[in-house]
Amino acid sequence: MKYQKKIHEKILKDTIPIRGEAQTIFSNLRDNFCTTLETYETNSVSANQTFQINEWVRKDGGGGISSILRGSIIEKAGVHLSTVYGVLPAGALSDQKSEAMDFWASGISVIIHPSSPFIPSAHLNLRMIVTDKYWFGGGADLTPMLKIKRSEKDKDTVLFHKYLKTACESSPQYNYNKFKKNCDTYFHIEHRNENRGTGGIFFDNCQSKDPNTDLSFLKKVGQNFICAYKEIIESNIDKTWTESEKDEQLHFRGRYVEFNLMYDKGTLFGLKTGGNIDSILSSLPPLVRW
Repeated sequence: MKYQKKIHEKILKDTIPIRGEAQTIFSNLRDNFCTTLETYETNSVSANQTFQINEWVRKDGGGGISSILRGSIIEKAGVHLSTVYGVLPAGALSDQKSEAMDFWASGISVIIHPSSPFIPSAHLNLRMIVTDKYWFGGGADLTPMLKIKRSEKDKDTVLFHKYLKTACESSPQYNYNKFKKNCDTYFHIEHRNENRGTGGIFFDNCQSKDPNTDLSFLKKVGQNFICAYKEIIESNIDKTWTESEKDEQLHFRGRYVEFNLMYDKGTLFGLKTGGNIDSILSSLPPLVRW
């Protein structure tokens, strides 16, 4: 433990500029997400709805900003920043050794649940973690809530993957096909033998020889996610839906809940490291039906 602590302290010192830049990227993406989603509410019946901000402090080190929006177009969205550090409990990371270790982690987490069944739910997570090494991870995925749209051939999913593939083309290391396969494997609901949605990309333990390239990749993933999701909202926002279609949405939201409470690594990491409960569980949709 003492040996690991010395290594950790050295890496923290060596990565001061990288960690600072990562936090700036996450913060700027957070502002962009909040501004973009609030724009759709200003022209709706809930024009006064904006993100409700809650700053929180983690008793064992660090803290963050939790931002929740509840509107008429965006039924519920969470955009969260966190930077936490201290002792990482055993088992908080899937590849972690049995003993606890010192850590530092910073990231942004986004979850969007629209009111319209025609607009898919969407999720983004980007992070940097330091233990006895440092790396980047994250992912972005789309979850259509209607059977007719739960296909990789649906135009919303095609558009979403196009933007993510473009983000991966900045370096051969960021292999879109590999990251896409990772996502399909990760977001598989084993007890249902079905995928949560129509995928995206998922990556972990990502580190190249040039941290600036890695940081640029994270930034591009976030920016392209925003661009893709804006187009998806705008192509579906004026569609009307039936009670049957709303029932379908609530049904597949149930699958979303099952995955996040049973399998999601981010939920587990947040709970094990003493994160903000409201932020961690904000990924759950406001209305669900089984």
